[in-house]
Amino acid sequence: MRIAFIVDAFPVLSETFVLNQITGLMDLGHDIEIFAGARATKEMYPPEVEKYGLLKRTYYHNEKPRNIFTRFLKSIRLFVLNIGKNPLVILRSLNFFKYGKDALALTLLYKVVVFLNRGEFDIIQCHFGGNGNVGVLLKELGIQGKVVTMFHGYDIRRGINTNGKIYKRLFKKGDLFLSISAYNYKHLVGFGADPNKIVYHPVGIDLKRFSWGHERIFPKADETFQIATVARLIREKGLSYGIDAVEKVVKKNPGIKIEYFIIGEGPLREELEKLIIAKKLESVVHFMGIMQQENVVRVLRHMHLFLLPSIAEALPVVLMEAQALGLPIVATSVGSIDQVVLNGESAYLVNSKDPDAMAERIEYLTRHHETWIGMSRAGRKFVEEHYDIDKLNKRLVEIYKGALGGNE
Repeated sequence: MRIAFIVDAFPVLSETFVLNQITGLMDLGHDIEIFAGARATKEMYPPEVEKYGLLKRTYYHNEKPRNIFTRFLKSIRLFVLNIGKNPLVILRSLNFFKYGKDALALTLLYKVVVFLNRGEFDIIQCHFGGNGNVGVLLKELGIQGKVVTMFHGYDIRRGINTNGKIYKRLFKKGDLFLSISAYNYKHLVGFGADPNKIVYHPVGIDLKRFSWGHERIFPKADETFQIATVARLIREKGLSYGIDAVEKVVKKNPGIKIEYFIIGEGPLREELEKLIIAKKLESVVHFMGIMQQENVVRVLRHMHLFLLPSIAEALPVVLMEAQALGLPIVATSVGSIDQVVLNGESAYLVNSKDPDAMAERIEYLTRHHETWIGMSRAGRKFVEEHYDIDKLNKRLVEIYKGALGGNE
């Protein structure tokens, strides 16, 4: 199959779920092209980008000259060179009566030319609802391919904030919608999506990178109990509540040495650093910044507990990764987190915005190391059964075949 991926930016270090789909489908023999709305920063590319030559397969559909005069002159050349490839698509992209300023500003012309130059596709796989909107617009203009949209987290929140109105065209003209969780399914139906077009298909992880080959080692009396969180530093991740919980454990148990490592970057970095200073936790809480996945794994192997204090989530991949490595988990019961972990077996779930409950569970695990091995094994087994990306990618191919009527 020829499959076009439409994504926000590429390559993005934090969106391993997109990368795992792309490389997995390539491993299965499918022809993949990537269409991104923006270029990602070049500071840290995942190693798969070079290994699979993904930059050579990536095209940017939002790029056009800023200068209106230059844009117009270049558009004449684009029109002449591409009108013969598909006259209807080119002419529709210039229909300002229907598409208003997007046509007048030549935005649609520049966009469709990028796709026309890559030929036809069987599947147009859109990640996030906003890119689904792009996919069905292209379909309306005449670009060929079944439009399949996978919803995640922030796109569901945008739908909640607008009562689903921003996805009206998508739900009408999209061919298939992939729901990664029961939480997303409920909201997609509430937004107006046809339940018959919704297929449950979660994201997953490459288990080969998260080998569970050893038992969690409980720290000795004079050693430090190490806690980790991997998250963007944004409000939805509830990191201030996690810091509050760690503070409570430290104050209540002065004899227990604890360190809390936060891996990730984001707009709340300065605010959270001030909070740590105010609480006098500089020697306890450490920001480690953004990391390549292999470095994240290396750090997590030295941790004893994974904490995710989120106040909003869809289907957090980090909890799959933490369980695959065998880490006991304390997390909040929001979104579909209860689908990603086994509450009471691989993890303890508490209410969001409740640092007292988080602290109680953290303290419990510092005192009851006999529970660790059972939690570790249960988590690894659960992820193997439900979130193995190799199994999920094979299933995704079958979903695509169904969308194509059984034909590749």
